[in-house]
Amino acid sequence: MYMSNISSRLVEQDLKALAKPTKAVILSRFFKTGKGEYAEGDKFLGVVVPDIRLIAKKYVGLSLSGVEKLIHSPWHEIRLTGLIILTYQYPKSSPAQQKKIYKLYIKSLKYINNWDLVDLTADRIVGQYLRDKDKEVLFTLSQSPNLWKRRVSIMATFCYIKQGDPTLTYKLALNLLHDPHDLIHKAVGWMLRETGKRCSKQGLVSFLNKHSKDMPRTMLRYAIEHFPKQERMGYLTKPRTK
Repeated sequence: MYMSNISSRLVEQDLKALAKPTKAVILSRFFKTGKGEYAEGDKFLGVVVPDIRLIAKKYVGLSLSGVEKLIHSPWHEIRLTGLIILTYQYPKSSPAQQKKIYKLYIKSLKYINNWDLVDLTADRIVGQYLRDKDKEVLFTLSQSPNLWKRRVSIMATFCYIKQGDPTLTYKLALNLLHDPHDLIHKAVGWMLRETGKRCSKQGLVSFLNKHSKDMPRTMLRYAIEHFPKQERMGYLTKPRTK
């Protein structure tokens, strides 16, 4: 799969050639890079995701060591390109190579430090790798003080939701029910909503009937977004503990 004539430097050159300073300013604001915000200090080139995907496909043969260099970049879009390359490589790799990709991803979690980096990759690598393995690592990540590791834990379960199994999502949602961060509330609510759409609405209703009174408002709103209005209002007007 890997091509000896590809280097991380070439990937970076192609991405920087697409840089748009005005777009970089917009992205920096959108992804909250200001002082005290969740992505403080992150740097953007101003490259949009469709172009990032094209570059990732062009350099899909990059070695894991080359991908690691991309993931360590101070530039957001370069990190994202490296991670997307991994998602393209993973399904075409041998089990031994998939293990290496998974280990690189876990080793690189400190650089996977915004919601788009997590959401576009966690289920395709972490979720897929753990599909037939012990998933205790997800519960460990869900208890991490690091916001993005917690988000990886719940987003990895999207893999199982797509396969019709919401069990792990419900368990991790309980772990994250009292999480302090809005970005976790949104992620958990989103995954709960998907269990109702892709697995069983009745299963989601059963979960909500037990736990909705303890859920942060944002999490609940995301989870019931596709319910009929009257049903949504029934949950939103129930007495709550928070």
